[in-house]
Amino acid sequence: MTKRLSGNGGNLSILAGAQNGISEEDARILRGLRAGVESAYEELIERYEHPVYSMVYRLLGNQTDACDVVQEVFLKVFRGVSAFREQSSLRTWVYRIAVNEAHNHRRWFARHCRREVPLEKDNLEHDGVIEYAHDPGPSPYDQALDTETRVLVERALTRINPLFRTAVVLRDIQNMSYEEIADILQISLGTVKSRIVRGREALRRELSQQPQQGFAEALA
Repeated sequence: MTKRLSGNGGNLSILAGAQNGISEEDARILRGLRAGVESAYEELIERYEHPVYSMVYRLLGNQTDACDVVQEVFLKVFRGVSAFREQSSLRTWVYRIAVNEAHNHRRWFARHCRREVPLEKDNLEHDGVIEYAHDPGPSPYDQALDTETRVLVERALTRINPLFRTAVVLRDIQNMSYEEIADILQISLGTVKSRIVRGREALRRELSQQPQQGFAEALA
């Protein structure tokens, strides 16, 4: 007999989500996932597969790798849903797993497939001190209005420090709040803002080197 995803939780641990800071919609999906309801799995994938792939692809810059990582992300979500403590939204939890998997894949690739220069933090975080910089305004991605320019931005993203890239992708492409990003990356709000600013500046520097006429001026 096929199970249905209903609003009655029975003996399941999720109630309505209000006590745990998760939405009723999250609570409903979690009830279904924990009860093994097929439609809950389908709804979770339908809701998050495309945005998670979009983020992972921009973190890794390779379609095949991104597909492999996304599959692993949802396997970990399905296997770990019983242990999810509901201290953040379902979306934040899924994205946290996705970011970690993308970073793990990058580290594995660096160790096994090529020699890669170790990441430098560019004085971002040192001795517990966070260096702040002024946010110069709209992100470079916001200014990418045509397909050709978007392609240039995508390529430039792969050339900036992954620490900064992740923050920029979550903020400027995934449209997440600073608080969500801090929760996903498990860092402070100040560090989130600093990484975004430095990531945007690094992206502008990459884009300013493009030979297209007027491109550098548009990013000034």
